[in-house]
Amino acid sequence: MEISPKNLRKLNSKKGLLALMSKKPLNIERAIRYVDYQKKLEKLQVELIRLQTWAINKEERIIVIFEGRDAAGKGGAIRRLTDRINPRHMRIVALPKPTEDEQTQWYFQRYIEQLPKAGEIVFFDRSWYNRAVIEPVNGFCTPEQYNIFMNQVNDFERMILESGIHVVKIYMSISKKEQAKRFAEIKSDPLKQWKMTKLDEKAQDFWDEYTEYKKAMFAKTDTELSPWKIIRANRKTEARVNVINHILDRIPYDKNLEI
Repeated sequence: MEISPKNLRKLNSKKGLLALMSKKPLNIERAIRYVDYQKKLEKLQVELIRLQTWAINKEERIIVIFEGRDAAGKGGAIRRLTDRINPRHMRIVALPKPTEDEQTQWYFQRYIEQLPKAGEIVFFDRSWYNRAVIEPVNGFCTPEQYNIFMNQVNDFERMILESGIHVVKIYMSISKKEQAKRFAEIKSDPLKQWKMTKLDEKAQDFWDEYTEYKKAMFAKTDTELSPWKIIRANRKTEARVNVINHILDRIPYDKNLEI
């Protein structure tokens, strides 16, 4: 394989050498792609700092919702989004199973408590949309509760938006084959095995059921006021870049702001 002088310089860099040595077998093309990805990521992270600075200065409130199948890369995308921004003005929300008290409350109540304050960005690693897909597939809600949610969710989001909060909804989409591959990698890695849950174990068996509820969710909640963005996520690095680009496109921040 002939390597251009430009790509040779990339491989001779600290990032390039790390990319070459981090995975076996040695793959020069993959290493060059990784260096290019890191450069893109750093530029986008500078823009995220600019967006956050704008939000702080203008006391804007921002919600970014991440949904998608298990192992779709939601957590990885959120980590790249939050790596460089000010941790005092952002939160990552990944709520556990509702408590007994929460189960008696209005479904949206515990999510209302997590909405951003002035100058804050909140990233939801799964959100109220649990009731649109995960809960009905796994029998965690009744058909009546599901129907009530679907009848209320658009009005709930409209009220959030009318209060001045920016909402970005992202769905990370992977293939069934890619999900199976990632599950196998997680199970074989002692540092990642904790990620596998009982729900993950059933995800492949319930693939078609998840698909049907996902389609119903999009049909009802992909509105002009609050649209979904589907990010193809079989290639993690490409998906992360696309996620950040979409957020930067959706939020009307000052792109000329000095930071």
